[in-house]
Amino acid sequence: MINKASFHSILTALIFLVSLASAHATDVSVTGLFNGKAIISVNAGPPRLLSAGQKTPEGIKLLSADSNSATFEIDGKRQTLSLGQGISSHSAPSGKASVSLTADIQGHFLTTGSINGASTLFLVDTGASGIAISASEARHMGISYLNGKRGYSSTANGTVAIYQVVFNTVKVGDITLNQVEGAVIDGNGLNVSLLGMSFLKRLEMKREGSTMTLTKQY
Repeated sequence: MINKASFHSILTALIFLVSLASAHATDVSVTGLFNGKAIISVNAGPPRLLSAGQKTPEGIKLLSADSNSATFEIDGKRQTLSLGQGISSHSAPSGKASVSLTADIQGHFLTTGSINGASTLFLVDTGASGIAISASEARHMGISYLNGKRGYSSTANGTVAIYQVVFNTVKVGDITLNQVEGAVIDGNGLNVSLLGMSFLKRLEMKREGSTMTLTKQY
């Protein structure tokens, strides 16, 4: 028979184990892409071939795939990854939200996220002062950028208009920041949203080889 003290010890141990499990991150990386199929590695394990609609025991579901990228549902969130790219979304031991990104074969850190609740593909760019999105992306998100302060910038496609804005919410993985400064770029020269320093300066950034970990600070 288990006495009261033993029961208390067992219960404490179970609570500790549950807390460890909830803090554990599921690392996903893409090692192969085909039409309707993707080869992934979970937690650095052996490669697995998934077809669209299939779900792993860890709860990772492949929604769609082609030769360029694959879209998954991970922990109830949509994530789009290209070949060689990976992601790990979890809470750090301190309780601060954290996300780990893996560089693609060109060394770029790409990740899906959202601005004002609308999904977008981000390129981490420490050389950009703020978040930058195209005018077409802004219209898709319903952002009234024409009300922002107007300026001009020289690009490879010539001089374009820039509108300074403040995004209500910007989210990457489990990290959500409010009132983030950014810009909307007119024209067709920006085909991916830039995740610049107005967002990154509020995070702790650590890079080890091809992995970058972002942790929310405030």
